Amino acid sequence: MAEINIELIDSMGCDLTVANVARVSFNRWKEELDEGDVGLINYLARHAHTSPFRHTAITLSCKAPVFLARQLGKHQVGLSWNEVSRRYVDAGIEFFVPDNWRSRPDGSVKQGSGGVHSHSEYFSHEYQQFVVRCKDIYDEMIEGGVAPEMARMVLPQSMMVDWVWTGSLTAFFHVWRLRIDNHAQKEAQEFAQKLEEVVQPIFPHSWKALKNG
Repeated sequence: MAEINIELIDSMGCDLTVANVARVSFNRWKEELDEGDVGLINYLARHAHTSPFRHTAITLSCKAPVFLARQLGKHQVGLSWNEVSRRYVDAGIEFFVPDNWRSRPDGSVKQGSGGVHSHSEYFSHEYQQFVVRCKDIYDEMIEGGVAPEMARMVLPQSMMVDWVWTGSLTAFFHVWRLRIDNHAQKEAQEFAQKLEEVVQPIFPHSWKALKNG
């Protein structure tokens, strides 16, 4: 069973890039970051001058269950996504296993989760058996000559998918801001936390400035 994961593949730019791009109107370019640049970055973020932050690029290797990946795939602006295709690849099937099963929220709330379900342990056992059976059927189909593009129909939304995601600092910050919110699904919040752990060290001053607004 697999976990949500994000790893850095490549990046372009740094905090100084953001400051230099902001100053290009005055035909100025610096070689080293100083306190003045940090102040400028804070000013840009505080006044929502986001274009300098878009002169950056981050390429990530991501892994998440289908149900989460499809939520994240709704983020389109400033981002490019290429995913491992189960039409072509029939090996390496993995499934996401939650720590527990959450109950439906109380009242009229139509989305989200409540606390741990009283029968969480039972459902975990049932789920484990279910995904094993799905994998067995899938393997049987593949071994029997069924096309991968059809055999994949038996794989559940908890199957893990791998993709490469490239975008600007602005774009990934937008993903983080929406998915870290306490109204977001718990698994989306986990993804957002991991996203920050990867991106923040590359652009520490810019990330802090964007968070502070």
